[in-house]
Amino acid sequence: MISNKILKVLGIMLGFLSFSMVPSFFWSLYYNESAQLISFTYSFLITFFFALILYLSSYLLKETKHDISSLDAFTIVTFGWILTAFFGSLPYFLSPNNLSFIDSFFESMSGFTTTGATILGLNTTSIESLGYGLLFWRSFTQFLGGIGIIVFSIALLPLLGIGGVQLFKAEVAGPTADKITPRIKQTAKLLWRIYLGLTFIVFILFYFQGMSFFDSICHSFTTISTAGFSTHTESIKYFNSPGIEWTMIFFMFISGISFSIHYLFFAKKKFHYFKNEEFRTYFILFFIILITIFINLSISSSNSYNFNFETLRHTTFTVTSLLTTSGFVTENYEVWPHLSVALCFFLFFIGASAGSTTGGIKIIRTLLIFKYIYFEIKRLIHPNVVYNIKIGNKIISEDVVKNTLGFYLFYIMIFVLFSIFISFFNIDLISALSISASSLGNIGPGLGTIGPYDNWGHLPDVVKIISTFCMLLGRLEIFTVMVLISRLFFK
Repeated sequence: MISNKILKVLGIMLGFLSFSMVPSFFWSLYYNESAQLISFTYSFLITFFFALILYLSSYLLKETKHDISSLDAFTIVTFGWILTAFFGSLPYFLSPNNLSFIDSFFESMSGFTTTGATILGLNTTSIESLGYGLLFWRSFTQFLGGIGIIVFSIALLPLLGIGGVQLFKAEVAGPTADKITPRIKQTAKLLWRIYLGLTFIVFILFYFQGMSFFDSICHSFTTISTAGFSTHTESIKYFNSPGIEWTMIFFMFISGISFSIHYLFFAKKKFHYFKNEEFRTYFILFFIILITIFINLSISSSNSYNFNFETLRHTTFTVTSLLTTSGFVTENYEVWPHLSVALCFFLFFIGASAGSTTGGIKIIRTLLIFKYIYFEIKRLIHPNVVYNIKIGNKIISEDVVKNTLGFYLFYIMIFVLFSIFISFFNIDLISALSISASSLGNIGPGLGTIGPYDNWGHLPDVVKIISTFCMLLGRLEIFTVMVLISRLFFK
């Protein structure tokens, strides 16, 4: 049953979303985009109207005395993201670009979940044709989605003890509420400051490296949120600037680190990065894959790459973009040697650190799985010895291990099932696997027909709808959505 508190929170969220459209309105006003001005005006009014209805409706229901329960939290989060994506699609749908509602909803969900998959491109509506107001909105949705998931995962879920986020409690420097500040409100403020501070730094660096003021703002939004939307159809390749690429590499990598560790550095002046086992694993994995692909590209006779600094730059950019699930592209990695392509596909699943803006399974879960396998092998050899799995200096409880195993199995099962289902629509296997993996992992580009230089606009509407659902599942760590579905349909 929907309580008054759920309606009130959802109403506040939609109200915030409606006012988030105002900056885009002014960009359209500045560039004299009269048709886009009308679409943003209607979008604002419609969203605000429904926000008001939800908020006022909360007073018509009997007020519940209890605090927000776990089920209420699941409901707020799931429906909050769905409603946000739905109403966030209005500027696209009402724009003069004649986008269908399914395409508009797809683009909106991709933005808010920081997936970076787009229906726009060379063979469909070009990105540049959207106009400045809509381009800004497109980037701003990813900026909001990035910080949204951080606040959601670090500030809210640990207090409720929900799902895989319990893993955070096991980390020495992990993002638990008591490790940052004891209050959610204060935590959210601190995270916002760090997030905005990093965004501002990236904006300044982009601007002084030759990007326009507008492009600098938009790309700073999508870099820190590891999101992938660009204001140009050619993505980052458009700028043809090694300096911009190296700047993006650094800050994509930084954004792939848990923001709780950033907090310790910026607020407490404690450099605990290499004390954190998840970060060490993230760092080592990054360099192993980077060096492997770089050598593979350099020695392969089937491509035009050489053993030089330019090849290193392209390799580093691609590995960083895929590992952090950013989705920016400078090179067509589909034409790379088979080993390099296979490693790129592997990166679709991993993701970076928990408590970051990235998608995917997350490093800490993968680390725990490997430790579990190792200790199970040791148990077979020495069955009477008790072994404890540790992350850092903390012992991982059996419940957390079971939760992680369940998540891993559920993730792979969903990936396989959706891949098979997508292939029903006459889509080749490589593309079907990529669509499923990219959507679940919030990656953006993939392989096959959704490669780095392709878009998703040609896909059947049913596949687009499936993909939006996968984006939501991946962004909310699967269980958040699935628990709610199970409570609704399997009581």
